[in-house]
Amino acid sequence: MWSDIATGYGLFILEILTILLVIAGIVFMIVTFKQHQAKNTGELVVVDLSEQYQEHSKRLREFSLTQETRKQLEKEEKKAEKDKAKIEKEKRKKGELIEDEHKPRLYVLHFKGDIAASATSALREEVSAIIGVAKPEDEVLVRLESPGGMVHGYGLAASQLLRLKQHGIKLTIAVDKVAASGGYMMACVADKIVAAPFAILGSVGVVAQIPNIHRLLKKHDVDVEVMTAGEYKRTMTVLGENTEKGKQKFQQELEDTHQLFKQFVTENRPQLDIEQIATGEHWFGQQALGLNLVDAISTSDDLILNAIKANKTVLSVKYHIKQSFLQKVGKQAEESTDAFLLRWLKRNNSTLL
Repeated sequence: MWSDIATGYGLFILEILTILLVIAGIVFMIVTFKQHQAKNTGELVVVDLSEQYQEHSKRLREFSLTQETRKQLEKEEKKAEKDKAKIEKEKRKKGELIEDEHKPRLYVLHFKGDIAASATSALREEVSAIIGVAKPEDEVLVRLESPGGMVHGYGLAASQLLRLKQHGIKLTIAVDKVAASGGYMMACVADKIVAAPFAILGSVGVVAQIPNIHRLLKKHDVDVEVMTAGEYKRTMTVLGENTEKGKQKFQQELEDTHQLFKQFVTENRPQLDIEQIATGEHWFGQQALGLNLVDAISTSDDLILNAIKANKTVLSVKYHIKQSFLQKVGKQAEESTDAFLLRWLKRNNSTLL
């Protein structure tokens, strides 16, 4: 009797679990479908770095003060704020205060580059927003970190920065760690490049490494047929046999890309000896200064502090793309394997700067 009850109870539990799993599966499919259907949207996040700096400085100054002195200072600050608000209110009534005085602004952007320069999507939105509001006295500082990557990705990123210059907005790029290859392609469009003493810059060159397992397949009697329409549709292949003519054509394509890279750098930094620095080598900040790859040695932090001390409003501008849970997990996985992908891409026919 008890065994029958236990068996029945077990079957009941299994049925409930099955139903729950089916429901969970259906919900998961619906959520996944909606996430795929929804467009990526984002928001522009603006942080006043000037206020942050003043607040931090205030806390540090008040650290050694007595509680009584702190309270007195707080009273004085509140009274000053009330007096200021009262004056502005009176001016508004008289129609004297139409808009607040515009102090020169420094817009701070952050670009951390991966192989595909995927941060370009956010950079596009940030640049467009700044172009829409910037005044002639405003400037942009880009804190750039990138070892380079795919040609088309970094070409587009550099073009986004060029939009600022085309609209008459002064652009400074600060390199605290690395701006090499495609990263330097972005940096060279700036009116001024500033680098930390041990930041890595340069690497003006092009590379593509392609593994080929044709002989291994041939050894095991495996044939691979590569069918193309167009003489140079496929110059190099991983599986098939690479011809000398195909190799020469691919090498010529690399040389053409390198020439375009050199031309772009020369147009934006004519003070450079392009033949001296376009060897694919990289240099540290102090060395780069001697080669005119950069204009000054400093950190981005000091540039920001100097702007605040010069009574400029310093605003950090970041476009955040809203991501679903699955997208966040995927992004984390992508970042954790980025170094591996870079090594792998160097071994196939993806041309990298």
